[in-house]
Amino acid sequence: MTKPDRQTTGNAALDRLLGGGLEPRTITQLYGGPASGKSTLCMIASVSCLRAGGSVIFIDSEGFSIERFRQIAGNDTAAIADRLFLFEPVDFDQQGGMITESDKIFRQHKPGLVVLDSATALYRTDLEKGRDAMQQLTRQMLQILGYTKRYDLPALVTNQVYMDTTRNTFAGLGGTSLEHISKAIVRLDRLETPGWRRATLVKHRSRPEGASFDFEIVQDGIRAKE
Repeated sequence: MTKPDRQTTGNAALDRLLGGGLEPRTITQLYGGPASGKSTLCMIASVSCLRAGGSVIFIDSEGFSIERFRQIAGNDTAAIADRLFLFEPVDFDQQGGMITESDKIFRQHKPGLVVLDSATALYRTDLEKGRDAMQQLTRQMLQILGYTKRYDLPALVTNQVYMDTTRNTFAGLGGTSLEHISKAIVRLDRLETPGWRRATLVKHRSRPEGASFDFEIVQDGIRAKE
């Protein structure tokens, strides 16, 4: 159940995992490997916010699927699409510029949610070129955090993974910078059972770590295992 001070993710199981939904004035991070459900969860949260009357800034470096948006929004697609402001950066510098541009939209339209999917796809490219991408990433995240506080809204950010050889496990990119700025972090894993994923809470200010639920991706979003 969504708490009065939280914004629903559009899915009851994810709301429960997060202690009542997305918390305004904070960044919630989803991280996981390819096809783990990150983009679908971002779209579900966006559609829910749009249906409630808010505007959504959606910065997508992964390739936004209009067809997937239509599947999740259903009959509401035409009514809500004009409040979805989609940015598709092609490099990390452009991603930063589009985050800056978002402020103009929030000043003109009722702000509801900011989504960055993913924060680190283009960052990874800059890292490989030897650039100081970490400093840029920190600036971008702090700017998004500033919007959440200025407009009293939540932010949902996805993150890619790398193999941490010291701990022999997958971890989110972006180092401690992205980890510290995110107040809630959920890890998404594909399970051995075909089609099933698991969402696990790995950081939260008031919820115990390790809570989880399993889900499968369906046409209009996700279905949690009962």
